[in-house]
Amino acid sequence: MQRRGNRRIQTRMQVRLPAVRLDAAAVGLVAPLLALAGWQLVAANGWVNPQVLPAPLDVGGKWIEYLVSGELPRDVYASLYRVVAGFALGAGLALPLGLAMGASRAVHAWMNPLVQMLRPIPPIAYIPLAILWFGLGDPPAVFLIALGAFFPVLMNTIAGVHQVDGIYLRAARNLGAGGPTLFRRVILPAAVPYILSGVRIGIGTAFIVVIVAEMMAVNDGLGYRILEAREYFWSDKIIAGMISIGLLGLAIDIGINQLNRYLLRWHRGLEH
Repeated sequence: MQRRGNRRIQTRMQVRLPAVRLDAAAVGLVAPLLALAGWQLVAANGWVNPQVLPAPLDVGGKWIEYLVSGELPRDVYASLYRVVAGFALGAGLALPLGLAMGASRAVHAWMNPLVQMLRPIPPIAYIPLAILWFGLGDPPAVFLIALGAFFPVLMNTIAGVHQVDGIYLRAARNLGAGGPTLFRRVILPAAVPYILSGVRIGIGTAFIVVIVAEMMAVNDGLGYRILEAREYFWSDKIIAGMISIGLLGLAIDIGINQLNRYLLRWHRGLEH
């Protein structure tokens, strides 16, 4: 009887879940719609110079023009390419180093002072050196993005390894697990939630860095297009570019969040 009751409760929860998601999506639209309404009110009453803050309808028209012309898809592709390349390089270096620093006190003692000295330096500070070392084009932008993604992934990986419950380690050792097996079957899976959190933060940082890098070293991409619009005082195109960045970042964040939920199904099961 109790099992049947539990199954009924789970079925009801599954039926109600889509409605809850729809309600959450509707609530999430309230703030953007209110912001647009306030923005339109300010623009319609002429409280702000339209050259400084154009109306939402003007920005929407410019965004559609930007899209139809093919310029927006090309810029999105260029920015995404740099983000993916830079993030893959930065995370690919940070992950093994973070695992080594988390699992080995000797490696942590050797590397931690250097890491803590370099970590507070913002990637933007490397722009002159990046241009000097790599010239103009994609290489300096990819280098800067890699720097921006490196430290969030590194620090979260170290924290994930350090947060492994000692009970799991003792249980594995009692069952005869050696160093490589212990690392592969216990430490690494337990650190995955922290690593994925670092990946999410690293992607966000990569987006910030790519826009700045594109304003300095390349001649395409969303950052470059915003800078170009500023030169000609095209405020509507500046805001259209900013909205494009926001929508792209939102889409990627939603995708990463869904991937995290899929990969961490076992972790949620343990929590419940």
